[in-house]
Amino acid sequence: MSTAVQTDFRRSINLANPRIGAKVTFATDDFFADKSRLIDPADAVFIPGKYDDNGKWMDGWESRRKRGTGYDHAVVRLGARGVVHGFDIDTSHFTGNFPPAASIDACISHEDVPGDAAVWTTLVPSMNLSGNSHHFVPCDSGEAWTHIRLNIYPDGGVARLRVFGEIYRDWNGFDARERIDLLAMENGGRGIIANDEHFGVLSNITLPGKGLNMGDGWETRRRREPGNDWSILALGHAGTVDEILVDTAFFKGNFPSHISIQAALVTGGTDDSLPVQSQFWSELLDKQPLSADAEHSFRPLAGIGPISHIRVNIYPDGGISRLRLFGHISK
Repeated sequence: MSTAVQTDFRRSINLANPRIGAKVTFATDDFFADKSRLIDPADAVFIPGKYDDNGKWMDGWESRRKRGTGYDHAVVRLGARGVVHGFDIDTSHFTGNFPPAASIDACISHEDVPGDAAVWTTLVPSMNLSGNSHHFVPCDSGEAWTHIRLNIYPDGGVARLRVFGEIYRDWNGFDARERIDLLAMENGGRGIIANDEHFGVLSNITLPGKGLNMGDGWETRRRREPGNDWSILALGHAGTVDEILVDTAFFKGNFPSHISIQAALVTGGTDDSLPVQSQFWSELLDKQPLSADAEHSFRPLAGIGPISHIRVNIYPDGGISRLRLFGHISK
C-alpha cells in the first residue's frame, strides 16, 4: 500500500475514539486482555514482567487459545454514526499470539450489541496479519455505519483498532436558530491538514470538552526559520459564526504569541487543493495576541457571511488545546 493512501484516510477522525463515546460492547472472549483496551486512544505499550491472574498482561484485546472450530470477534459501537475511509489493525507487541488473519464487518443498529436481526456488511474481506505491525486498510463503502465487528481467525490478540472516517449528522429538520459549535467533532467538524503536527494532531482541537493535558491539543515543533505554522479545518455544516473561542489550556511555555483565522465558503476542489486556495481566503479573525493556559473569546470580523472551511494561522509556532466556532447553520 502506498504512503499516499495511508496519509489520506489517516487525516480523518478516529470514529472508534472513546472520547467521542465509542465503546467495545461485546467480545466472544477476552480472557487474556480486556476488550475495552482495543480502542484505547493511547499507543499500545509493552511492560516486561507484568502478569495478572490469567497470564502475561497485554495492552490490547486478547482471547484464549481456541481448541475447536470457529473464530473470535469483537463489536465496537462507534462514537457517532460515520462514513468509514480506512482502518488500522494494530498488532503492536503481539508476536507469538497475534491472529493470522482478520476481517471487518459493519452494520447500522440502535442497540449497544446488535441483535440477530442486524444486517452486517463486509468492509474488509479476510486478510493476513503480521505480528507487531500496523495494517492500514482503505475502505470506501459510502454508507454511514454505527457498529464495526472485528473478526480474528481463529484467536489471539490485537493491540488497537482505529476506524478512520467522517461523522455523519442528519441536518434535515435541524432548527437553524439553535446556536452550536460548528467546528465540533460531534457536529462533523474535522481537521484536514496542518503544516506540522509534531507534538499533537490537529483533530484534537475539535474534541469534546476541555483538554486533558498538553498532549491533548494541536502542537507544532519549535520553528527555527521565518514564517508561521498553519492548519485547515472543515466545519460540520456551512454556517455563520458569531463567536470564536481559542483555548490554550496547559500550554504555558509553548503557546503561540498570536493567532489569525481566514475562512471561505468552499464549493469545489478537493482537500488537497485547499492549502493553495486558503492563502487568499478572507479574514474571519484578524491577528490577535494569545496568553498561556487561558480561554480567549473573540468576535469575528463582520460581513464575511456563511463559511464552510477555515485556515488557522499561529505565530510563529506552538500549541492550542481547543478551537470553537459558535454560530448557526446556513440553510
